Amino acid sequence: MRTRLLLPLLFLSGCALEPGESFAVLEPAVRADYTPVAGRDVGNGFQRLASDFELRLDGAALGVDHIDLVGGGARGPTTFDPANPPPGYTNCHNGHCHHDDGALVDYEDIQAELDGGGGGAEATVASLHVDADLDLLADQTLSPGCEPSCELGRTHVTRYQWDVSSVNLEGAVRDSRATPRFNDERRFRLTLAAAEEATPLMVLRGTVDIPADRENKPRVKLALRLALAPTLFDSLDWAATTPGPDGVVDLNAPENAAIRTAMVEALATLEPQAEVRREDR
Repeated sequence: MRTRLLLPLLFLSGCALEPGESFAVLEPAVRADYTPVAGRDVGNGFQRLASDFELRLDGAALGVDHIDLVGGGARGPTTFDPANPPPGYTNCHNGHCHHDDGALVDYEDIQAELDGGGGGAEATVASLHVDADLDLLADQTLSPGCEPSCELGRTHVTRYQWDVSSVNLEGAVRDSRATPRFNDERRFRLTLAAAEEATPLMVLRGTVDIPADRENKPRVKLALRLALAPTLFDSLDWAATTPGPDGVVDLNAPENAAIRTAMVEALATLEPQAEVRREDR
């Protein structure tokens, strides 16, 4: 994952709204968090899982290249049918379909995509250049720049997608049952990266409603957030993992392929959230 200095937020003199120039100006903020649940706390940073395992995250980072804001389409009446998915999607089951880019996309998001693209062509309105590893355990909010500009012409942003290029997780897991499935704590680590620079490891999607027109306030404060919770790990069978010679469960190892696949599928179902506030200039 390449890392470089973040581009400054383009909300300077060039972003002033002049007649005939722009209909809205974005002021984006991006963050990612691991959010423990108070009711699952069992001490020393461990969170109780539905499987009776207890897990603690000691390190968590997502490499995010950019976040695309998509819009411009008119609404249409197309209804999503899992038995006949739209172009680009296959193998619809358990509430999601497989996208050609490898992402798992919820039925609701596919319907939203169809709603947004029914009568007109959708396109990337702006691309937020994050180009950083987001530390989920740090209190960190980034202000990425926009390509080609944070100034929007007349359009309607309806969705966004995070291009994730890497995942790094490490921590410890233990069994809370009276007859444990394994003894003591097992440390684990997972390191994933996109095979090619131009192809993301996974794409995380969400919906938003940002009309850029003369009827709404022009300054758009867009806060995008991805929250990872302990529930992500509820269905994983940690007893089926095999520690390496150093005693650490390397989820990249072939013998741990099943739990690695399950974890990647769980990560791919995460939906980033968006908060929009509109202000005058």
